[in-house]
Amino acid sequence: MNKLEISINDLEKEDLDSLMEIESTAYGEHHWSRDSFVNELNNKVAKYYAVKNKDSELIAYMGVWNIVDEAHITTIAVREDYRRLHVGEALIAKMLEDCYNNYVKYITLEVRVGNIPAIKLYEKFGFKSLGVRKGYYQDNGEDALIMWTENIFHDNFKDSLQKIKINLEDYLIIK
Repeated sequence: MNKLEISINDLEKEDLDSLMEIESTAYGEHHWSRDSFVNELNNKVAKYYAVKNKDSELIAYMGVWNIVDEAHITTIAVREDYRRLHVGEALIAKMLEDCYNNYVKYITLEVRVGNIPAIKLYEKFGFKSLGVRKGYYQDNGEDALIMWTENIFHDNFKDSLQKIKINLEDYLIIK
C-alpha cells in the first residue's frame, strides 16, 4: 500500500487562495470569508494548521482558539479528493500534541447534527456530545452538537490517542 506523504505546519497568508477553494467546496455558499481568515491569522488566541501533500499543495486546514486551559476547534476541512485518507485524523492528533505542550486540558467544538462522518471522527478521539445548540447554523437552521473531550491528560485519553497515532503510521508519512 502506498502511504500518503503530508506535512502539517502553521497556515500562512499565502495559503488563503487554496484554503478558500477548499472552504467553498466543504461548506458551500455559507462559508467563512477570506477576511475572516485574515482576521483569524492575526487573532492572538487562534492557531491555524495547514496540511500539505508532497507537492506542497494545501489539502486540509484547521483552526483552534486556545483560551486558558481549553481549546475550541473553530473550523476544519479536508479537500474532497483527500477525504477518508486519515488526513483529518492526523490534523486532530497534531492539534492534540500542541494542546499537551501548552497544558490545554479540554477541547470543544460544534458540529452539525447531520454530519455523521465528522461526528464519528470526533468520537474516535474521545469527544462526547454534551448538549445541542438549537438552530445554530444560519444557512438552514440545523442544530449543532456541542462536543467535549475529557481531560486529555488522563491516562485513558493518552492511551487512546497513542493507538490512533500508531494506526496513522499505516496510512501516512508525516514530515
